[in-house]
Amino acid sequence: MVNDQWVSARGGRSVWKKVDWVTIFIYLLLIVVGWLTVCGASYSFENADFFDFSTRAGKQFVWICCSFGIAFILMMLDDDLYDMFAYLVYVALILLLIVTLVIAPETKGSRSWLNFGPVSLQPAEFAKFATALALSKFMSEYGFTIKNWKNAAVIAALILVPMVIIVMQQETGSALVYASFMLVLYRMGMTGAILFSGLAATIYFVVGIRFNEEIIDGTTSVLGTFSVMLLIQLFTCALLVVYLDKWKMAFRLAAGSVLLIVSAYLFSKHVMPFDVVYVEWGILVATVLYLLFLYLRDRKYTYLLIAVFALLSLSFLYASSYLFNHFKPYQQARIQVTLGIKEDLSGVGYNVNQSKIAIGSGGLFGKGFLNGTQTKLKYVPEQDTDFIFCTIGEEQGFVGAASILILFLILILRLIALAERQSTTFGLIYGYCVLSILLFHLFVNIGMVLGITPVIGIPLPFFSYGGSSLWGFTILLFIFLRIDAGRKD
Repeated sequence: MVNDQWVSARGGRSVWKKVDWVTIFIYLLLIVVGWLTVCGASYSFENADFFDFSTRAGKQFVWICCSFGIAFILMMLDDDLYDMFAYLVYVALILLLIVTLVIAPETKGSRSWLNFGPVSLQPAEFAKFATALALSKFMSEYGFTIKNWKNAAVIAALILVPMVIIVMQQETGSALVYASFMLVLYRMGMTGAILFSGLAATIYFVVGIRFNEEIIDGTTSVLGTFSVMLLIQLFTCALLVVYLDKWKMAFRLAAGSVLLIVSAYLFSKHVMPFDVVYVEWGILVATVLYLLFLYLRDRKYTYLLIAVFALLSLSFLYASSYLFNHFKPYQQARIQVTLGIKEDLSGVGYNVNQSKIAIGSGGLFGKGFLNGTQTKLKYVPEQDTDFIFCTIGEEQGFVGAASILILFLILILRLIALAERQSTTFGLIYGYCVLSILLFHLFVNIGMVLGITPVIGIPLPFFSYGGSSLWGFTILLFIFLRIDAGRKD
């Protein structure tokens, strides 16, 4: 049998006839616009040659050309290879992460870059697609169900192992990307209660930290702790409605709790000041005991789970406060600036403030390519890497920035369509892994540029300067495109 590299192993049809050219066109468009943005962000009057390999623009051009070669090779490989060698690729990248942790020189406080002469690579960027392959392989095995605790434990290990190693490399932002796999797990049958728990934990953390230094008038209660305790009680009541349809029970618990808390507040304000949080503690403990009683009486497992949710929420409240107090000072400052607790325009808040100024100065249509004053004067640190979106806002204005976001939206919608049309579970899961990683990068990167998420240092896909990021996203995307091209219609 002739092994023709230009012919797909499935059905003898050319790979290039079945590849999704719409996605490739969007990819190319993003790459080109991204390179032009790097040119604008790194441009200097002393060296205006964009193809000079000693400049950032010239180096990025080399990374782009290499990424095209990588994409071509990935498309030429048999799509079955990605399924077959998924675990091997995962183990290889885990070992590379460990080696990096041991031998990598310290760069800006982290040990995450391997130097190969003039070239530096960050293995953490490639570990994303390796983890996506391993998850897809495991979750597509015959008889898999995410509700099996052994399967859930394996999934947690596959995600947490690279995540922990990357945290040890002092790359917290890159590690947080792995939280995006929760969307994949939800798509594959994970209960929505876990997603709700994650959302609730985020709310607890933000509210608890944001109001941690404010005291409620007439009491000795900290507003942050008081508010989170109240939210825990209300969320617990909401779960009784959603999962057990216990409207009356939930209303009575919520109304009784609010009544007791208001009474305690009035007593503290007009009779004797004290910490109303103690009353909330008593209410929550009584609620948990009541739920445990209902579980033992009715043998409904849901009562027990709701009680556990309340206890874990309470534990998270105090654990998150403890952990925050043990964050490094600059990490605390970044979160405090983001939450509006304090302003530090000359310190940790400098990047975000200058980024906002740059975006705002662009107006509706922008100042034009290479005409951004904030960009040319280098007011925004990392303006061609993590903060590259501010260059788009300044040079192309609201219209240009909105156009880029629309282009990303089209890519996201296209990836959803491709994932849903897969003929194999492996392809479906991997497609949603690609989607989840891209979404996380988009929301967090653009959010930190606009000052609505903490600055954690992750790149904007296909735009930020750097070979590791560009190659990582290219590999992630084109493996999926090759799997899609090999699907059975």
